[in-house]
Amino acid sequence: MEGTFRASDAVELAVVERGGFAESRHVGSAIVLAPDGEVVRTLGDVRTPILPRSSMKPFQAVAAMTSGVSLRGEDAAIATASHTGTARHVALVRALLARAALPASALRCPAEYPTDREARDELVRQGLRPESITMNCSGKHAAMLLACHANEWPLDGYLDLDHPLQKRVLDVVERLTGERPAATVIDGCGAPVHALSLTALARGIQKITTSSTSSPFALFREAAALTEAVRANGWAVAGPGRTDTVAIERLGVFAKFGAEGVQVMTAPDGTTVALKILDGSPRALAIVAARLLVATGALEASAVDAAEPALGLEVMGGGAVVGRIRATV
Repeated sequence: MEGTFRASDAVELAVVERGGFAESRHVGSAIVLAPDGEVVRTLGDVRTPILPRSSMKPFQAVAAMTSGVSLRGEDAAIATASHTGTARHVALVRALLARAALPASALRCPAEYPTDREARDELVRQGLRPESITMNCSGKHAAMLLACHANEWPLDGYLDLDHPLQKRVLDVVERLTGERPAATVIDGCGAPVHALSLTALARGIQKITTSSTSSPFALFREAAALTEAVRANGWAVAGPGRTDTVAIERLGVFAKFGAEGVQVMTAPDGTTVALKILDGSPRALAIVAARLLVATGALEASAVDAAEPALGLEVMGGGAVVGRIRATV
């Protein structure tokens, strides 16, 4: 079966310690690009395709933004978000839909309760059922619908691979990564997700995050606007206590998590990391990416040390901290 790299082609990226005993080890692969795009470090197999999952959202947002949809600030951030469904997040999505007088029922992402505990509990107390608008990908879907509206593309079937919108997304992915996807499958939200190597994913994210607002090309101007929006609105990209939000707000990076153990992160100087933890666990993603940036001099170790307590790395035992998740890169 075609798929991602094997365990024999991965390396240890993190260890879970309990009372000084290494209880679990996370293996995977990673690549680090210097600001000029040079490969400065690889760990494991970075050429076999992986599924970026939500780490592909920046490409999808840029595709919408270059299709006649003006998104800036919080609006751009929610378009690339894996948000937690707080009232503030949902209000942004509703406002995007309102631009084209679209109802929330136009969203074709699955109906889910918010992942934010307080928001979910409030809906349950009110006796409300899960909705598509509280699903973590609803901002991306709203941006896609706006692109369809702006171009008079059909709203129905906007997730189909042969729809003009999805053809636009594929074009943006190929132009920015320089790689033709090895496969295309359906993501958890129903949208196509394209299989790329970690090398291609890193190059594409770096092109987005190092673009200039003064570029003569709309693709790069919009990419720069998205990058500025993410760094200024970390809360919208994820949510309270979420690792992407913590990393963006505490370290000034561009960060985007993807399901099944994928993370991309770009430091302020343009150094970019893409990594995949093979077992799909997200718990070590942010600290591994941050420590890789420290190792290349793109982030200060003291800044990562200060942010680490907010990344949820403690291992508990009997209500007390008895260990932690530690990057080994």
